[in-house]
Amino acid sequence: MGSKSGRVGVLLIHGLCGSPSEIRFVANGLTRNGYTVLTPHLAGHGGTEADLMATTWQDWYASAEKGLEELSATCETVIVGGLSTGAVLSLMLAARHPDKVHAVALYSPTLWLSGRQIPWYLPLFRMIDSKWVANMFRFPVPIHVGIKDKRIRDFITSAMASEGSKMAPSSTPGGAVLERRRLAKEVMKDLGSITQPVLILHAREDDYAGLDNAAYLQRELGGPVDLVVLEDSYHMVTVDRQRHVVLDRTTAFVSRIAGSIADTIRTKPAVAQLRGAGSFAPVAA
Repeated sequence: MGSKSGRVGVLLIHGLCGSPSEIRFVANGLTRNGYTVLTPHLAGHGGTEADLMATTWQDWYASAEKGLEELSATCETVIVGGLSTGAVLSLMLAARHPDKVHAVALYSPTLWLSGRQIPWYLPLFRMIDSKWVANMFRFPVPIHVGIKDKRIRDFITSAMASEGSKMAPSSTPGGAVLERRRLAKEVMKDLGSITQPVLILHAREDDYAGLDNAAYLQRELGGPVDLVVLEDSYHMVTVDRQRHVVLDRTTAFVSRIAGSIADTIRTKPAVAQLRGAGSFAPVAA
């Protein structure tokens, strides 16, 4: 899904077992503010569980990278953002394409699972590195589906159920969780090389990925990091009670990045002109 409306582009990536609807509120808000927004569908998502299990993190990354290429073709400035696993993919895009990604917005970044709704067998699962064995495990969706607001939670759960069982998975296959771990491991190698400005929005009560994920990124990333801790949300910050805060902070961040780059571009001709004038300094008689 995409919406074309400007020279500043924002790529928003959904999470594991999710869909672009998770980030639609933020996407629509940015579009109203005049930005070009693209929300790609990750490979293996939106279909059957077998479709998801047949993919790897490299397939998910390829979907995100394709979105970046498409957005970069029409936009001079590109900010990449994502929810949960989508946030990790955003970091990989920033590390591998520093010339195309000018800033990163992370919503509930999930390098590891540490929330209170994580199953008791997670320590055992961490020792497994075989996808076949990993698929013997199931990771149930958190009881609150990552949403603190009961009214919003009930509405979304009902809407998902009305779309059919494919849209409302009750659990995530262990193989997909293993692929997410492998993705995170690759990204963590390159955090120091990511020097673009980063905005992190993470709930203190995240029931899936604890706040320690955000704190780690704040320490390890190579560029400036603005961490916003949300006090009234769970994991799905882009749809929960403070979704307006998420949108407002994202909009302000995108505006600041776009303005900074525009200022830099405007000053370049003046600098070049001054340098040119210096080369023609008058010679004393």
